[in-house]
Amino acid sequence: MLQEFSIQSPPDPESLNAELKTAREVLAGFQMKIKEKKLPVMVIFEGWDAAGKGSVISKIIRNIDPRFFQVTTMPRPTEEEKRYPFLHRYMVEIPEAGKFVFFDSCWMEEITNAVLHEKLPEKIYRERIASVNTIERQLTDNGYLVMKFFMHIDKKEQKKRLKKLEENVDTAWRVSDADRWQNKHYDETLEVYDRYLSDTNRSQAPWYIIDADDKKWAELQVLRFLNQGIQTALMNHSMAVPILQNTFPLKKMPHLADVDLDKTISDEDYKKQLDELQDELRELHYKIYRRKIPVIIAYEGWDAAGKGGNIKRITGALDPRGYVVHPIASPEPHEKARHYLWRFWNRLPKTGHIAIFDRTWYGRVMVERLEGFCSENDWQRAYNEMNEFEKELSDWGAVIIKFWVQIDKDTQLARFTERQNTPEKQWKITDEDWRNREKWDLYEGAIDEMIQKTSTTYAPWYILESNDKKYARIKALQIVISALKKACKE
Repeated sequence: MLQEFSIQSPPDPESLNAELKTAREVLAGFQMKIKEKKLPVMVIFEGWDAAGKGSVISKIIRNIDPRFFQVTTMPRPTEEEKRYPFLHRYMVEIPEAGKFVFFDSCWMEEITNAVLHEKLPEKIYRERIASVNTIERQLTDNGYLVMKFFMHIDKKEQKKRLKKLEENVDTAWRVSDADRWQNKHYDETLEVYDRYLSDTNRSQAPWYIIDADDKKWAELQVLRFLNQGIQTALMNHSMAVPILQNTFPLKKMPHLADVDLDKTISDEDYKKQLDELQDELRELHYKIYRRKIPVIIAYEGWDAAGKGGNIKRITGALDPRGYVVHPIASPEPHEKARHYLWRFWNRLPKTGHIAIFDRTWYGRVMVERLEGFCSENDWQRAYNEMNEFEKELSDWGAVIIKFWVQIDKDTQLARFTERQNTPEKQWKITDEDWRNREKWDLYEGAIDEMIQKTSTTYAPWYILESNDKKYARIKALQIVISALKKACKE
């Protein structure tokens, strides 16, 4: 793209100033519409060192109320950040609905720097490109406007700007060895940049190449494209998005109605196996910590199915410094204002640690679907989006274990009644539990569809027969141990 970029002549100074004034006013006028439509706007600036990214961002944001934007600078990842998935540090920064986030460099810089300086293997490069294209598509599918600008100058202009900065005692500090290296290796860098731009230029989030030789002209180009993008997004904001076909390998699963719930274990066998399995899991926890293997254990199930007791038997074997249990309730307002997976990106474990989710992202295709908290288009898209999310985590190296805790309707009623009649357990039963019970058949249909469409080979579902809670606890421990053993061998 860069090698084919043809420079467009800027308007004469008088026309440029007049158009710039108008463009700034148009952007200022869009603010309330963006807020009203709850449009999240993610603006990414990439480009050559000394091309003026910071300068353009500073001028653009003058037209926006400071309560509605944030500028995020993404330096090279720290050692701590490297212990999370590649996209993690970017996803936690995405904007809320009705607001802007301006990125002074984003995932492009991290990937291209790795290619140029760390000699990133081709396989990992392709995986990261796929991750970027997937997440940008997911964001736009979920109502985000993603605008990407590349600030372009030639080698001669870059050298001139770096020299000017170095000659001033107050700005010399801004020129780094990396800046000098880039100018010296301009042609090599151009080739890497050009490939990245071509690989990530998609219709839902295209690249806009900005001629950055002149600062005013660069600002006007950005404003032209940004205003056009906002106008288009506001018109299309409520349109349905095409549903993508599943391309991930699925594992055949039974329907809930076909699950045998008569499985039991004696108290004697339970106590013996519990002690043995917890000892084994305790040793495996140290191994995964040493080998820096991240583990994600996700629990879904019927109300009163025994998720809490099951989780307690898992955590009872773990070092408390190495795991976190995340009880997931209805999203808070700031969570609801972002992509529905955002709050789970924020709760991922770092390498060597375990995250246990008591309810998960699958609420999108169960409670949100059946209670009308999202559109049909939203939950239909979500199956593929969640498979993509879990594939990203699997490729990162995470062990993903998903449990559905299954009981029958009569067992649930007996447990509800016991809770309601036992003072110390009454806090566990709510009016919502009873309302959900009335929709048992609808939920069962949604759960069956969820399990069939999201039980992938890299993140399969395991059904825990929990009419006998003790049986379900032992089975969960056995499954977790088996998965961790396999990961340690690999």
